[in-house]
Amino acid sequence: MSNIIETSFGKIDVNRMAKGSASPITKNGAFFIFSIRLNGDDVREYSFTNRDRAVSMRRVLIGHMEQKLIQETKRVIGV
Repeated sequence: MSNIIETSFGKIDVNRMAKGSASPITKNGAFFIFSIRLNGDDVREYSFTNRDRAVSMRRVLIGHMEQKLIQETKRVIGV
């Protein structure tokens, strides 16, 4: 299945869109922190003590975000 969705106003790359909703990982004290915007009002922040865990969890959440965007697009289009 392609990650590019065609809409009435152009083509959307879902992978880039999902990556854009996640912030980069930053070190704040003893924690590695990133946040992900699920919608306009819902921003969730995650913190880890290990950078490798933060990187892998960010990758997983971006994948979940891609699937969510694909499902929402299917509902809007009516496929």
